[in-house]
Amino acid sequence: MGSSSLPANNKFVPNEEDVLQRHVAFFDRNHDGIVYPWETFQGFRAIGCGILLSTVSSFLINAALSQKTREGKFPSPLLPIEVKNIHKAKHGSDSGVYDSHGRFVPSKFEEIFCKHAHTHLDALTSDELMGMLKANREPKDVAGWVASWTEWKILYVLCKDKRGLLHKDTVRAVYDGSLFERMEKERIEKSASKKNDVV
Repeated sequence: MGSSSLPANNKFVPNEEDVLQRHVAFFDRNHDGIVYPWETFQGFRAIGCGILLSTVSSFLINAALSQKTREGKFPSPLLPIEVKNIHKAKHGSDSGVYDSHGRFVPSKFEEIFCKHAHTHLDALTSDELMGMLKANREPKDVAGWVASWTEWKILYVLCKDKRGLLHKDTVRAVYDGSLFERMEKERIEKSASKKNDVV
């Protein structure tokens, strides 16, 4: 597996095979390969989350993942997350769509909808989503349960359609981070459009 690095322009480039790196790299706002809590906050705000949710999420996420991605290093009060090592922070009770190296597992992704999308073949209702989370729970893995519930609930609230459905293509896009980029672009365009209307 290829490694991620900082090229001559000092911009961190995620490993193409490591989809989990690409997912997290959106929050690396200055592209230096390290995500600090304030960058996590900025990323959450960029995709439309409120100030309170963005603040709480940024602290909890960085507190939970920082040391796991910095094995052997002294804990830092700044709670940095090293993107190149994000696979080491993979939690239990998840969907298994990321393997232990952060790579995308197509069969596990398809399994989400084959097993849990009963109302629509390519979308999950709120109840079906909760059913999937319950089915993925590993015994006594409370931290994993909470992490999975939080991740999926935020995704559902932000990305469900008018009928309350979370679509397959949306879920696929969140795994490689492209959804975040699209949401940020849409928010910028919407904001610019409102300013033009006012003018």
